[in-house]
Amino acid sequence: MKTPSIPTLSLTLLLIFSCASAASADEHEDFLTCLSHESMNNTYFANDVHSTASSSFDSVLQFSIRNLRFASESTPKPQVIITPEHESQILPVIYCAKQYGVEIRVRSGGHDLEGLSYVSQNQFVIIDLINMSEINVDVEEKTAWVQSGATLGTLYYTIAEKSSTLAYPAGLCPTVGVGGQFSGGGEGTLLRKYGLAADNVIDARIIDVNGKIMDRKSMGEDMFWAIRGGGGASFGVIVSWKVQLVDVPEKVTVFTVNRALEQNATQLIQRWQEVAPKLDRDLFIGIFFFGLTAAQTGANPTILASFFSLFLGDVNRLLPILEERFPELGVRREDCSEMSWIESTVYFATAPIIPPPAPLPLEFLLNRNQPGLRLLKMKSDYAVKPISAEALEGLYTQFYEPEAAESFELMLPYGGRMAEISESAIPFPHRSAYMFKVALTVAWKESLAHDSEKYISWSRRYHSYMTPYVSKNPRATYYNNRDLDIGVNNVDGNTSYAQASAWGVKYFGDNFDRLVRVKSIVDPTNFFKNEQSIPPCSKKED
Repeated sequence: MKTPSIPTLSLTLLLIFSCASAASADEHEDFLTCLSHESMNNTYFANDVHSTASSSFDSVLQFSIRNLRFASESTPKPQVIITPEHESQILPVIYCAKQYGVEIRVRSGGHDLEGLSYVSQNQFVIIDLINMSEINVDVEEKTAWVQSGATLGTLYYTIAEKSSTLAYPAGLCPTVGVGGQFSGGGEGTLLRKYGLAADNVIDARIIDVNGKIMDRKSMGEDMFWAIRGGGGASFGVIVSWKVQLVDVPEKVTVFTVNRALEQNATQLIQRWQEVAPKLDRDLFIGIFFFGLTAAQTGANPTILASFFSLFLGDVNRLLPILEERFPELGVRREDCSEMSWIESTVYFATAPIIPPPAPLPLEFLLNRNQPGLRLLKMKSDYAVKPISAEALEGLYTQFYEPEAAESFELMLPYGGRMAEISESAIPFPHRSAYMFKVALTVAWKESLAHDSEKYISWSRRYHSYMTPYVSKNPRATYYNNRDLDIGVNNVDGNTSYAQASAWGVKYFGDNFDRLVRVKSIVDPTNFFKNEQSIPPCSKKED
């Protein structure tokens, strides 16, 4: 694309801004006209600025909204959306937002479960990194530089183009943006072998509150520590990441085995709790479970538990391990499929429960569109001991309620590499003390949006029921499974350490204190903030 001349750009931007905010013409220069003025010294593209008056505004805003709870007419909208194509184009946005008291929300893939990457109760703008999605893989060094607007699917696909035996340990959903995934942790089927996505980040580029572009060396180890699992939005705009790729065999093995209550699902879940965290670290077995109505079964309502697995090896090596360690599951050779690692990413994105009639092409991973969007609410917990059969049976009754019609529980095993990494290595603290994670996703159709409070209330009843069976003091939860029910900051940004601790220690444990110290140094005025951003210490709290 040809770059317009600076005078042409400035005139175009001024026209856009004057349409969006005519009332400001007789007042001081506002954010939009400030941005126009500052862009005269930057390669700033006019078609990367989308004001509310732009024909592109609605489509750009809606494209990356993955939770329809935040797609309604009543949801607060930004003054403008900027879709930069180069990191230098972000500098004037930060400068002007500081000058005029406008909040910045940064969006990479739009999967923030509480919409915090694109919604604010205050005046705000969105920096949408969708155009910053370049990926460069170095096979010899086994590394890659990934811009924050890239998706996991594109990252996986690009790695596989270069090598069939390299991979990256991150999440299952291919439309998730790497910016949010890496900065919050990043769990996937490789976590027992290689840990989290954030555990394998080795460098990054961030723009701080002063508009300084820094890498790991210039930002320092404290800030680099903080952005790998502590939520990057608290510290600046992270534009790219250097990651350490990991080794995988030419062929891996996957399977999915479904068991209903009538097929001893409860006993199998109990056995899984004991076995899954202690298995060979090449073997990952997770569980989805959900309710089936009488209409769906043709008989009585039941619970279906879907055991889904990735094994870093062939089926001949897998079956003896299962026979020795988990024979109760009854996995047969015909249940298993050998494939490349990249093919397994498509499998888990589309078929962990019911495989499609034919495998989807690898190009599926490149599609940023996500079909079947729903309104969503999520809860997550960590278990330090097995959940009893009696407790599971009580949990099942929750899933027979109408609000659970499209909801499901995910049980994710830890152990292996996760148990070896120190809880203070990065801000993500959930390591050797935990056996597995349990995460509830509540989903409902857009046509039921008027009943949203019913579904949210159901999620809270579920959360209350789980209280005796999960971790305590704190009740740990996963930052990327964002939940504002556990506590929020004040809307004006003036939040005490004590208030923020209500949610902070649940996400970060003892690491919350260090995050606050880092924040106090790199962003002492709390410019980068949201409802669950790390607060700086006030002078009274120092």
